[in-house]
Amino acid sequence: MQIGVIAAEGYFPLITVKALQSRGYRVITVALQGLANDELSKYSDLFEWINIGKAGEIIDFLKKNNVKEVILTGKVPKKIIFEREKIKPDLRAIKMLFSAKLRGDNELLKIVEKELFKEGIKIACLSEFCPELLTTQGVLTRRKPTKEEWKDIEYGFRIAKKIGELDIGQTVVVKERSVIAVEAIEGTDETILRAGSFVKNSVVVKVSKPQQDLKLDPPAAGVDTIIIMGKANAKVLALEAEKTFLIERDKVIEKADEFNITVVGVKQS
Repeated sequence: MQIGVIAAEGYFPLITVKALQSRGYRVITVALQGLANDELSKYSDLFEWINIGKAGEIIDFLKKNNVKEVILTGKVPKKIIFEREKIKPDLRAIKMLFSAKLRGDNELLKIVEKELFKEGIKIACLSEFCPELLTTQGVLTRRKPTKEEWKDIEYGFRIAKKIGELDIGQTVVVKERSVIAVEAIEGTDETILRAGSFVKNSVVVKVSKPQQDLKLDPPAAGVDTIIIMGKANAKVLALEAEKTFLIERDKVIEKADEFNITVVGVKQS
């Protein structure tokens, strides 16, 4: 058994590759230059650095190694589509980019999926291989939400789904049923920090977009999220249960307990 991995920024790609190898898969990794972690090479059976803009080169590498399924993992900063000199797009990538009617994450990833499918490569969902990485329903930490925080969680969940429907972002920060910050191009961490410059003891809500295919852009949180919340004096992290990946769950809970932060998995009612 073998599977391809296209790895971007953060620790999640390393968790992904290790989990796949532990299940007996031969892992063929495309590491996106300037984004992926060097350590991935130690846990991959075949490893290649390729610039994110070299769509043709990425596809050729996967085809050459008979990859039929690939998992997309890690964070690609949204601003990168405006950094043409950095990503150095090839002709294939330029055609893909300009075929997009909109430049939202979901639209662009659908184009990537279509391009890979034309070459006989299917994008697989990590949750099918490693369901244990998904957030479970319920309170995961020692500290539980207060009644007021539960109201903010419910409110924030509805708002996050609305901005997700518009393909804007996945995260909102709320307090006392007021929206403090909405995620856009800056990403989750910066959204939380921005909210922290206005209020303390806020509630951070992260969900999947209503139209979202989890194999393309799964929402994820990890220890770094908790550390950022600590800096921003945020109090609750609410994640959509069974649709959000929780990276290194035990470490997340340990760090959250240390900072007296609540982590809770919430299902849409």
